[in-house]
Amino acid sequence: MTADFARLTANWPFPTTVRFGPGRLIELGKTTARLGIKRPLIVTDAGLAASGIVAAAGASLADAGLGGEVFSQVKSNPAAANVAAGAAAFRDSGRDGIIAIGGGSAMDAAKAIALQTGHDGPALDYAVGGPRYREIDGSAIAPLIAVPTTSGTGSEMGYAAVISDENARTKRILYHANLLARTVICDPELVTGLPANLTAWTGMDAAVHCIEAYCATTYNPLCDGIAAEGMRLIATWLPRAVTDGSDVEARSQMMAAAAMGAVAFNKGLGAVHAIAHAIGAHKDSHHGLTNAVVLPYVLDHNRTAIDDRCAVLARCMGLPRADFTGLMDWTLAIRDTFDIPHTLNGLGVDEDDLEALSETAAADVTARENPVPVDAAALRGVMVRALSGTLG
Repeated sequence: MTADFARLTANWPFPTTVRFGPGRLIELGKTTARLGIKRPLIVTDAGLAASGIVAAAGASLADAGLGGEVFSQVKSNPAAANVAAGAAAFRDSGRDGIIAIGGGSAMDAAKAIALQTGHDGPALDYAVGGPRYREIDGSAIAPLIAVPTTSGTGSEMGYAAVISDENARTKRILYHANLLARTVICDPELVTGLPANLTAWTGMDAAVHCIEAYCATTYNPLCDGIAAEGMRLIATWLPRAVTDGSDVEARSQMMAAAAMGAVAFNKGLGAVHAIAHAIGAHKDSHHGLTNAVVLPYVLDHNRTAIDDRCAVLARCMGLPRADFTGLMDWTLAIRDTFDIPHTLNGLGVDEDDLEALSETAAADVTARENPVPVDAAALRGVMVRALSGTLG
């Protein structure tokens, strides 16, 4: 399907410098040079490292007289060992900046590497709640450029990185203003080849970001507006992006929606993410898919606190019913359309896992942001229903 590329192309100054539009990867070299980065480390995953996307990025750097070394030891749920290896590669080869190319995994790993390169000890020491959390030196964080290749996490627009602590079987969050990329290149053409299942899973990740952010109780009408428009875009364009991966218009609108979700969740998230982080840490599941499986059960649990908020979202999305039921119906219909498992069994979770998962989820920082206060027992109850498929 053809699209008006000029209409889909723009430079945004918020929340950082964003160069948005089809074909804009070609600007990577000039962008890198403009930021004063001469020897970048490209952080990506093994699949992308062998792809035409990373090759095109390298060509753009070469055209600007720059050379980039590729680091691709990044798991789908990046771990502390990946970060340590990336920081060693950065230091050993005398790099002076980082280019993250990929989905949320590459983005999170790149941010954590950017932090660890300028700090003593492992990055997780500086995670929220860690022993050195308040010792982060923003000036020592390596400059970062982000090039997303999925439309889900929106991590390219965020100040945070989520890293697995494999020893503790949990996920930890690094957070600092200087972890935000100096420049983001959003090129929708980079996601046209994404398979339908990954398009659906990452798209639902963006949806959960918008829904949880909108329902969070913190007062932030700026984020509310961004989240509501993000959901309008997702309701309109995600089915088209899944059906026809070559639809550049749909890919562009979903890339924008993913970025909006990440901006919106500066307001807060909730129990969907707390549970998804726990399952991801224990089962190494895909984050977007996990969010999609968990979402209806948390919506159900939170209903008394979010009924009116869901009605607003349903109206913005143009749903047949502008109320909580309308949003829930959409969530369940999307689950069927995209062949998303209805229960946690589809993620490899069984009843024996629930005690450990509930404790891990309760300790996650996003749990404290849930509209209905939750503890380990409450989160276990949500997961029991998510195992049996019980709603209402």
